[in-house]
Amino acid sequence: MIETAISIRAVCKCFGQLQALDGIDIDIPRGAFFGLLGPNGAGKSTLINAIAGLVRVDSGQVMVMGNDVIAAYQQARRCLGVVPQELVFDAFFSVREVLRIQAGYFGLGRENWPWIEELLAELRLTEKAESNMRSLSGGMKRRVLIAQALVHKPDVIILDEPTAGVDIEVRHLLWSLIRRLHKQGHTIILTTHYLEEAESLCEHIAIIDHGRLLALDSKQGLLSRQGSQNRTLQVQLAESRHLLPEVIQKSYYWLDDYRCEMTIQEDCTGPLFTLIEQFHRYDVRIVDVHTERPDLEDVFLDMVSRQR
Repeated sequence: MIETAISIRAVCKCFGQLQALDGIDIDIPRGAFFGLLGPNGAGKSTLINAIAGLVRVDSGQVMVMGNDVIAAYQQARRCLGVVPQELVFDAFFSVREVLRIQAGYFGLGRENWPWIEELLAELRLTEKAESNMRSLSGGMKRRVLIAQALVHKPDVIILDEPTAGVDIEVRHLLWSLIRRLHKQGHTIILTTHYLEEAESLCEHIAIIDHGRLLALDSKQGLLSRQGSQNRTLQVQLAESRHLLPEVIQKSYYWLDDYRCEMTIQEDCTGPLFTLIEQFHRYDVRIVDVHTERPDLEDVFLDMVSRQR
């Protein structure tokens, strides 16, 4: 059995003077829920297009389920289902026709129609099945794109910003369906700017910027990297900070006149005791103290900011 769903080896791609991808090396395990993260212009869409065989890379190799995306394009493409960012659709067909035509591209006929009906029901599109694509709302069109990507039951599903601009209902429907497909063994690749989604869903994560790979690790591995063992300590005061000497005020970052915060090591209580002692000396009472662990957004921003 193939253990690697996607293999990306030393991939480079330039558009004129722009280096969109610069020596990317990634292996995505079969059955993984994989997050591909990066700021706008990082190269995520170029990499996805390279995986889908829509962009021919300048050097390197991309394999999908053991198939080279250039030399064995048809075999590689059959293994992929891609939900694009853009709302691309054929305006002349109904929803059901669009899905049947999409199935036909992969050599699937009537035997696939029950699965199409299941997708329509799962994505709550049954009532719109005979509606022309032009008449659908943006959210409904997004659901059809999801169904198109899944119509041939691909081994690998790529979701390129699938929840951008959609409502809560569509998000709930999508993640419910994708979680179930993942449990069934499908490999999921997600790009998103909603890092809370990536942290909640993804097991493995790659971070790229300016076409370069900044990090490739498990989610827990990323969260335990440099600085991520720190916590943010926030202190709520009963009195205004202006009762403290200016030199002490300047020692802390103030959210407002009654709240300050600082970064402490997970096992370091010294700074907290120092703060309490200082504030008590000037009769400034502390009414609440709480800490927060860093999340994926903190790690992402730290890594990207170091490259700028």
